[in-house]
Amino acid sequence: MAADTHEAPADSEFGRVSRTKDVAFRLLALAATLIGIVSLAALLLNVTLDAVGWLDWQFLTSPPHPNPYEAGFLPALIGSVAIMLLIALITFPLGVGAAIYLEEYADDGYLTRFIQLNIANLAGVPSVVYGLLGLGLFVGLFRIGYGSVLAAAFTVALLILPIVIISAQEAIRAVPDSQRQAAYGMGATKWQTIRDVVLPRAMPGIMTGTILALGRAIGETAPLIMIAAPTTVFGAPTSIFSKVSAMPLQIYNWASYPQTEFQYGVVAAGVVTLLVVLLTINSIAIIIRNRYQQRT
Repeated sequence: MAADTHEAPADSEFGRVSRTKDVAFRLLALAATLIGIVSLAALLLNVTLDAVGWLDWQFLTSPPHPNPYEAGFLPALIGSVAIMLLIALITFPLGVGAAIYLEEYADDGYLTRFIQLNIANLAGVPSVVYGLLGLGLFVGLFRIGYGSVLAAAFTVALLILPIVIISAQEAIRAVPDSQRQAAYGMGATKWQTIRDVVLPRAMPGIMTGTILALGRAIGETAPLIMIAAPTTVFGAPTSIFSKVSAMPLQIYNWASYPQTEFQYGVVAAGVVTLLVVLLTINSIAIIIRNRYQQRT
């Protein structure tokens, strides 16, 4: 009885300390979340307020102009959308195809491990290195053209391709192996199992990784500078070999102007436009991902 009497206060004290630590950790996590959300909200609010009076239909449908009150964003806007569409067409099939091969077909040997290691390392390489690669490969070797839509798309696609491959591998790996075995037991071939069982269940995760990768791609500037993409063009691209500028390049160029109207009002309007385009592309991809989730 005496031993039980001594153990009860000890258990009570241990429970009190555990609850205190739990509450402290919860408050710490909440504070970290609020700091990030409030900082981002304050930044967005500041940029949005600066863009008031500058972001209008004339700004979205006009070419750049040395007069800040007549400056427009149309060529860079169309250029960014064209580059993003080409990037998606390049990276999605290549990234998913590479992930399928590495997860479903490749043996777990030294060569496969070497490839996996290099893909993981490439995901952390600075973007300016990919710009140099694009300059030497697509512009110098393949003669695609300095600052063209196709050269820009291929260069930035190389940048996000490792991210797409890794996210697609994780999504494919998350599909239970029992579902594959069930398909084989019903007489399905390897390809039929991948097409009808693995990919539909992995597609939401693949789309999530692709969305994040495209979100990074639309804001990249260094690779475009390295392939000699112009910071300002006065006409929309008419083909994949046309000279192209992008929204980050145009915003960077405006920020270097000495006029206060460019540094605050025009730049803020460009940043808000860039964010709206990014959120629109992400929303479309999220809708497609959710439809796959509902089907599975």
